Parts: sequence; structure tokens; C-alpha cells
Amino acid sequence: MTIWISFIIFVTILLALDLLVFNRNAHVISTKEATKYTILWVSIALAFTGVIYLIYNGSYMANPEGLSANKASIKYITGYLIELSLSIDNIFVIAIIFKSFAIEQRYQHRVLFWGIVGALIFRAAMIFFGVALIREIDWMTYIFGAFLLYTAFKMLVSKDDDFNPKESVIYKLARRWFPVTDRIEGQDLFIRKMGKLIATPLFLALIVIELTDVLFALDSIPAILAITSDPFLVFSSNIMAIIGLRSMYFFLSNLLDKFQYIHYSLIAILTFVGLKMILVHYIHFPEWVSLTFIFTALLVGALTSKFLPHES
Repeated sequence: MTIWISFIIFVTILLALDLLVFNRNAHVISTKEATKYTILWVSIALAFTGVIYLIYNGSYMANPEGLSANKASIKYITGYLIELSLSIDNIFVIAIIFKSFAIEQRYQHRVLFWGIVGALIFRAAMIFFGVALIREIDWMTYIFGAFLLYTAFKMLVSKDDDFNPKESVIYKLARRWFPVTDRIEGQDLFIRKMGKLIATPLFLALIVIELTDVLFALDSIPAILAITSDPFLVFSSNIMAIIGLRSMYFFLSNLLDKFQYIHYSLIAILTFVGLKMILVHYIHFPEWVSLTFIFTALLVGALTSKFLPHES
């Protein structure tokens, strides 16, 4: 448990630095600032590969899959890339949510921060539940694989414009549970008026983002489980990708129109890991095959977006 506790403390320190030092005051995050922090978070996540190597090389924690230090490192990187790539689609939805609730950019970071904190808790529970299912029930890999293929198909035929946050059940329930004001009162999620606690649009946006992330986790966690069922590798790769999502959102939000073909890269990745999960008992895919496929899919999507005319 020492490794688990140390990792949770490490993540807590990173989040505290982000909120209390880097972004203490509400401000508009420029593309330059977002780029700087995106590079920082990605660098930390990649550097953590060395920690993974040391942990598994020294046998400092349980190793249920009997992984060598090299294989554990590759599986961590592969899981991290999967989560990071699937987060791109999440960014599209977050942008729509902020636009729908008219949240100014200077207040968006605070909403995303608390959204990330909630996502860490929800995803931890979902990861351990998913790992337990796969270990106890062999045929669960077929269910997860089929679900990923269904998700890929749904992404192929659906459009982002179909999503309206204010028409969602989540939003309607939140308005029933809490008194709501349409005014934004600085960074506050709640304000107190005449002795009553009233939710602001920032809180409503947070609730919709939080529960929307849970839906995205239903895709991304089975995708990582297709790479490994080692709880620490699944959890650490997932969390290291999530904590960099805020800066990546501000980095990519102004560039979404320029990378519209990345959507098809995500479909290809989900299809690949879905098939990998269904065939896991029949065909063994080396770690480098998964890593190469994911990297190639993202590269092709980015280059296609850059050099081909955009869809109307």
C-alpha cells in the first residue's frame, strides 16, 4: 500500500500546486500559457514511466500479471496515450457545455479543476470494479470489447451538434434539487442569499461535466483494460492523463476546427482495442503493436486534418 498511498499524495500535491499556486486567481488562460502547462503535465506523465520501471524492477508492489519492468513501462505509456487520445473527444463536449452555460473563459479553469477531482474518485471506483470483473469472469472481456465496438460505431454516425447540455436529464435534475441563479458570481459555485444556498451556472456546468465524464469513462476504462488488468498501471495511466486535461482543453479549444479528422482516429483506436479485447483469448498482441497503432492513428488524423480540406 505504500506505493498506492505515495502516488495519491503525489497527485494531491500536483492538484494543490495547480489550484493554489499556478491558477490562484481567475484569469483568461492564453494559448501560450496553456501550451506551457500542457508540456509540463505531459512531461511529468512521461517521466513517471521511469517510476513505473523502478517499481516493477524492484518488485515493490504486487505484480498480478508477472510483468517485467520493460513491459510494465510500455503498458503504462500505451494506457496513457489511449486515455489522452480519448480525452480529445471529451474536450469537444466540455467546450459545448461552457458555451451553453455562458461560462467566461476566466472561470472555466476552476470548474474543470473540481471536475477533475470528482473524476479521480469516480474513475478509481470504476477501475477497481472493472479489474475485478475481468479477473473473476473470463467472458467479461467479450462484453467490454463489444461495448467498445458499439461506441466506435456510435461515434461514427453521431454528430457533436446533437448534444444540448440544457436538455440533458442531469441538468433538469440539478435544477430540481438546488435553487439556481442565472447570474455568475465570480468563481463561486454557490452563493448565499436571504439565508439560502443558491447554485450558480458554474455549479450546473460542473455537474453536467462531472457526469458526462463518467459516461466517457465507460469507454476509456475498458479501452485501458484491453491493454492490462494490472490495477496500478490502469489507475496511474488514467489519472496522469486526467490531471493534464485542463491545460490540454485550453490548448486545444481554439484549435478544434483545425483537427476535425482526429475524431476518426479515436474511432480507429476504439475499434482496435475492442477487437483486441474480444480476441484476447485467441491472439496475443505484443505491447509494441498496440502502442504503434495508437500513435499511428493519432498521427494520421492530425496530418489529414492539416493537409485535407475540412468537411462542411
